[in-house]
Amino acid sequence: MARRTPRPKTGKPLGLLRAGDLTLNLESCHLTKGELTYKLTPKECKLLEVFMSNEGKVLTRKFLMKEVWETDYMGDTRTLDVHIRWLRKKIEDDPSSPLYLRTVRGVGYRFEVQTSNSASMGEETKTLSEKRESKHK
Repeated sequence: MARRTPRPKTGKPLGLLRAGDLTLNLESCHLTKGELTYKLTPKECKLLEVFMSNEGKVLTRKFLMKEVWETDYMGDTRTLDVHIRWLRKKIEDDPSSPLYLRTVRGVGYRFEVQTSNSASMGEETKTLSEKRESKHK
């Protein structure tokens, strides 16, 4: 789950969001993945912030357009698709087979951090939210 530092009185986010090997600096819009650092555009930064703050939840296209672009207009959401593609190029090892940022067909997108259990133990890869759910059963 993404962790966030408290917001100052101005309402602007402060600090860092972390999820798996991703670290998003909300002040500078720098994304670090392992040893690589990327400078994100303001919209990429806001989009990734929304995803990281809602890890494991399916976010509708309408919700994302409202949160990031501050619009209710849904006539052409190609700009969302393009921004998703740009983010996947930065956060995914293989953008054509995403693990972090997955499409939920007909609905929107879900951001999840994959954790890999030891292959020698014969366990499958699970998301952090799936692991939390199994602990509470």
